[in-house]
Amino acid sequence: MMPCHWTRRQALRTTAAAAGALACGPLWAQDAKEIRIGQSVHLSGPLAATMTAPLRGQQLAIDEVNRKGGIAGKPLKLVMLDDAFDPKRAVENTIKLIDEEKCVALFGYASTANIAAVLPLIAEKKVPLIGAYGGSPSLRVKHHPYFFTAMASYRDEVVQMIRNLLTTQRSQLGVIYQNHAFGQLMLPVVESVAKELGANIVAKQSLEMSGADAVAAAQSMAAAKPEAVLLMAFGPSTVPVIKALRNHVGTPIYALSIANAKTLVAALGDDGRGMAYTQIIPYPWRLASPLTRDFNAAMQGASIEVDYDHFFGYLNTRVLIEGLKRAGATGRPLTPASVLTGMESIGKFDMGGFPLHYGPTRHHGSAFVEITIVGPRGKYMR
Repeated sequence: MMPCHWTRRQALRTTAAAAGALACGPLWAQDAKEIRIGQSVHLSGPLAATMTAPLRGQQLAIDEVNRKGGIAGKPLKLVMLDDAFDPKRAVENTIKLIDEEKCVALFGYASTANIAAVLPLIAEKKVPLIGAYGGSPSLRVKHHPYFFTAMASYRDEVVQMIRNLLTTQRSQLGVIYQNHAFGQLMLPVVESVAKELGANIVAKQSLEMSGADAVAAAQSMAAAKPEAVLLMAFGPSTVPVIKALRNHVGTPIYALSIANAKTLVAALGDDGRGMAYTQIIPYPWRLASPLTRDFNAAMQGASIEVDYDHFFGYLNTRVLIEGLKRAGATGRPLTPASVLTGMESIGKFDMGGFPLHYGPTRHHGSAFVEITIVGPRGKYMR
């Protein structure tokens, strides 16, 4: 989930090389038998496993809507291409999805760098990108006419972390951040939020992507005696560093929602107990809302155990589907323009326990964040 230094000119140059003149956009067939949505995501590479469950959750939501007749009487089809976490490939994939696959919208891109690289392209093509898997605040600073998110930002998560710690009289905080573009992006966010809320950062320690320096990082953090540690990392490195912090620091550890993949929490074993994770989607085991009841029924039908990872993909797709339904309500064929209007028309809307708010100048639809604690046997407690 990296910040990107691509400029609009670079993205358009890649576009021109791969697909010719940008002005020659695709014509969406009036008699199309399905509604095609495009997704470029990392299906290969070291972080590919982090997307397995969300992608399965996506498909559960698509299967669900198709069983009910699809959108405006047509089935929904997701066309998925692998970008291996590479911005250049994401741009190339996006061109193919728009120009060759005739997708009326894009969905679920999963890297800050990749999203940043395609934003100039989707503005030129006038095709909306909906529901990114990434909460980078940098992508939300300036309004983009064709970019929509469905989940809170990483900054929203850090605010909730620090507010929660301050209510328990813990204001002296340490930060461990990934020695990678993601961690380098998040460190100044944490520093800014801490200053704003009145907390003090007493130590900052980098962590390699491999986690090979986890013990050294924990020992360095221990010397500063923080009252809590904020972990700005995700992927396999979180397991060794959390274990090392348990041994050397012994204070509460807070991590972002991106770090709470089911496989990683399971790998922590007993060391995971007491971990605090922010969550940007509702508690999936609470059956009091229509949304979670639908999700639980879909998971039961697929013989999959309920978890946050699948719910992330399922809920992201449900937001997309809501926008598509509104776009198709007129009875006219769906186009990128009608999908854009459909998303903006959602307004203030409670999706069965998940509040959304969209509009013509409001494309980031949720600020929902809550804290969960890992209990016995890796179970989450609110």
